[in-house]
Amino acid sequence: MMREFVYKALPSRVVFGTGKVTTVADEVEAIGSSRALVLCTPPQRAQAEMVAEMLGSRLAGIHDGAEMHVPIESARRARALAAELGADCAVAIGGGSTIGLGKAIALESSIPIIAIPTTYAGSEMTPIYGITENGLKRTGKDVRVLPRSVIYDPDLTMTLPLGMSLVSGMNAIAHAAEGLYAQDGNPVMSLMGQEGIRALAEGMPQLVEAPDDKEARASCLYGAWLCGTVLGNVGMSLHHKLCHTLGGTFNLPHAETHTIVLPHALAYNSPNAPEAMEQIANAIHASDGPGGLHRIATKLGMPTALRDLGMKEADLDRACEIALSKPYWNPRPVEAAPLRALLQRAWEGAEPRP
Repeated sequence: MMREFVYKALPSRVVFGTGKVTTVADEVEAIGSSRALVLCTPPQRAQAEMVAEMLGSRLAGIHDGAEMHVPIESARRARALAAELGADCAVAIGGGSTIGLGKAIALESSIPIIAIPTTYAGSEMTPIYGITENGLKRTGKDVRVLPRSVIYDPDLTMTLPLGMSLVSGMNAIAHAAEGLYAQDGNPVMSLMGQEGIRALAEGMPQLVEAPDDKEARASCLYGAWLCGTVLGNVGMSLHHKLCHTLGGTFNLPHAETHTIVLPHALAYNSPNAPEAMEQIANAIHASDGPGGLHRIATKLGMPTALRDLGMKEADLDRACEIALSKPYWNPRPVEAAPLRALLQRAWEGAEPRP
């Protein structure tokens, strides 16, 4: 029997293809803007300068102050600069940190964002923002922060280091995996989620064999777009709550944390979401979803233990306590003892267990 659902499409434009970054000025014009502030992290300054040159007279300036987890102080500096320069849009080139900074600006000023992702994070397809203040990461949804236009150019991912490519891809898979059992899920998002997981699960091993394989890069970017779209349209559950806790409070790297936690969060939910687990398993050609993703991470050399990221075992109790406060909806009740056991296994790098 078909379950009931509500499907609402989000207003965004996607331009996908090799060399499409050269259309950035056209995209600025298409959204009715004329003064673009280009955002990036310090290491991606060269890419930002390339985009700035393409913008020509439409450039307001470059700000290379994007930081992981978007500290509130960083967001305030960027907002002040945008106002000072009279920017009427932001062009964010980079990964989740840079696009997150663009969202922080849009949240307060309502200036539109054009996103040019260079990783597989997927933030560019969501109205979700996250800002860290006083050691806690606050997340929310607001359509004002959804990029009006997204340019996906596989050429821009060619220099993404292999290690970051892999954990970024697993981060994207996490978005789709939780969408398969979301409280507000629907058949369209489930189809996109399964296809996104498949594309990444097939593309990532090819990158290990040949990091400069353009077809593999395009496959991963395509998968990231689909997975990000799922995250933007349906709710998050336990996995994202844990990653927001670990990242915002303990300053663990975003994509690596997602990579480690995902199989364990899925295993926790597997008794209450058997259909989703079967869909994940089919997409990655494995006998089971959580174990299959853990094996992929191990085989491809991704991190599998929180302790390897610098997480202290003594902090696991606090992480559990924070994750239990204001929990996201989850198909299985979030309880202290099994949640603490999940964190212990993730810290050790053990096999995931329900």
